[in-house]
Amino acid sequence: MAMAFKMATTGMWVTDECRDSFMALKWKKVHRYIVFKIDERSRLVTVDKVGGPAESYDDMAASLPNDDCRYAVFDFDFVTVDNCRKSKIFFIAWFVSLSLPLC
Repeated sequence: MAMAFKMATTGMWVTDECRDSFMALKWKKVHRYIVFKIDERSRLVTVDKVGGPAESYDDMAASLPNDDCRYAVFDFDFVTVDNCRKSKIFFIAWFVSLSLPLC
């Protein structure tokens, strides 16, 4: 099993795969998005799905479940009015009415 890092106050653990996937998204631009899930029994945050660089926001939205919570990061590329290419990473919390309150 991969090493896990404990979050300071939540009692949740984050796996190496989460950290490595996020760093690959942020610095290497090999992912467009990462969807994370929480394993309620082990209190681990794990990677649920990774989207390739050619995938879109709609692809990420389609991959989110209708009956459970997920967390995601999405790397949004855009061009400013000054014709500069920029990128912003958004954190998305996905909650649905059918999910458990633990999410």
